[in-house]
Amino acid sequence: MCCLVGGAAIVGPRFALAIWWIFGTKVEDAFGSWVWPLLGLLFAPWTTLAYVIAWQPGGVNGNWEALLVIAGIALDILTYMHRFAAKSVQRRPNY
Repeated sequence: MCCLVGGAAIVGPRFALAIWWIFGTKVEDAFGSWVWPLLGLLFAPWTTLAYVIAWQPGGVNGNWEALLVIAGIALDILTYMHRFAAKSVQRRPNY
């Protein structure tokens, strides 16, 4: 069950952002280039998704929008921590 949750945390935001990027225009409007969303899709998907959700034509201006981007950063950090923690745990053989 833990692997399912971890896998969903890794794949979920990338899938949502990719679908939004392919079928919508908000990702292109928010970044103005294809480089930053691609880097965000690869390395910081939660932050990129939160930025796209919080983005308005004037930019990310309000407190709630900034809080949403900060939550995206925290989720990216937690996702990377989960990956490293899962790699560091070694199973002991049962004797």
